[in-house]
Amino acid sequence: MPDITIENPDALGKPLGQYSQITRVKASELLFIAGQVATDRSGKLVGADDFDAQCRQVFANIEAALKSQGAGFGNVVEFTTYLVHSQDIAKFMAYRLREFPRLFANGVYPPNTLLIVDRLVQEPFLIEVQTIAAL
Repeated sequence: MPDITIENPDALGKPLGQYSQITRVKASELLFIAGQVATDRSGKLVGADDFDAQCRQVFANIEAALKSQGAGFGNVVEFTTYLVHSQDIAKFMAYRLREFPRLFANGVYPPNTLLIVDRLVQEPFLIEVQTIAAL
């Protein structure tokens, strides 16, 4: 297991949500997971016009990618999140507040950069999350 330390230095202030300011990692390998969107194994959209359903599928896809490499959410050192609609920020924060305690049992959440973009690879997608993990 890599040595992962996640911190919130006083000099940076309290995070605005379920994330931390810094991850320090000593690891033998890094795992870069492409941005995941709300598709099932067959590539079919899950949750058309349903932000929460898309969030669930995106994080299920991330979990599947991590497990395929012998890892889990405890290995995650950074997320980059892309949303299409700024009005979904509150929904995203509520999803993380509700689900992250289950995904990150230690209550320590990796850094996350949140960006609002014009659109994703296909119009129906509302969220995409890219992940970096340490092995």
